[in-house]
Amino acid sequence: MRLLTRAEEYVLLAVLKMGEEAYSLPILEHIEQTTHKKWTLGGIYIPLYRLEEKGFLRSELGSPTRERGGKRKRYYRITRKGKEALKEHREIQTAMWAAVGKATLE
Repeated sequence: MRLLTRAEEYVLLAVLKMGEEAYSLPILEHIEQTTHKKWTLGGIYIPLYRLEEKGFLRSELGSPTRERGGKRKRYYRITRKGKEALKEHREIQTAMWAAVGKATLE
């Protein structure tokens, strides 16, 4: 399996955490709050698109809403394949950090 990019990992984790309410703006806000970094919507749309192409996410359009001028939100759901990718990614990261051992970052 291909490794996830950092942005893909963050997006998958946000979608996993948010469950039924995972659409672009709350995903962006969650990532910004968690990383304490400024992100753009474009910064999450690309990973969302790639993750859906890989089968790690699936999306569907919700009902039109008055507050969005009749536009519909695209909701994202993580798939089993997406959860497996996250598990594998975490295992690889854990192994890499364990291999570093007591080496210092300073």
